[in-house]
Amino acid sequence: MKILLYIILGIISNALYSQDLVYKPKNPAFGGDTFNYQWLLSSAEAQNLYKEPQEPKVNKTELERFTENLNSQLLSQITRSLFQQQFGTDGITEGTYTFGSLSVEVYPSGGGLVVDILDTETGEQTQVIIPKN
Repeated sequence: MKILLYIILGIISNALYSQDLVYKPKNPAFGGDTFNYQWLLSSAEAQNLYKEPQEPKVNKTELERFTENLNSQLLSQITRSLFQQQFGTDGITEGTYTFGSLSVEVYPSGGGLVVDILDTETGEQTQVIIPKN
């Protein structure tokens, strides 16, 4: 009887032996090992069936390139002319200027000449600082 009891206790004790289950994520974004990043990325790219459509490369003729170059030079010359009309030959001076819906304010500061540009239609604004020489 004692032998039978020891056998039953031995079987039960082996069945009761277990270890803790520990979860460790594979994805480095969720705390996993950082060395898994390249493997996960290459696996995702291999499964991606979407291919971005490629635009056909069009070679421009000499005439098209000449036309683009001419347009660029004309626009540059017009811009230069408008700049001289607005600011004169002395260049940018202090003051407030309006170009359509753009309001430009120019003033000196410790870091150089500050140009604040405000689009009155959208409310967007930017600031350009021209450093002192």
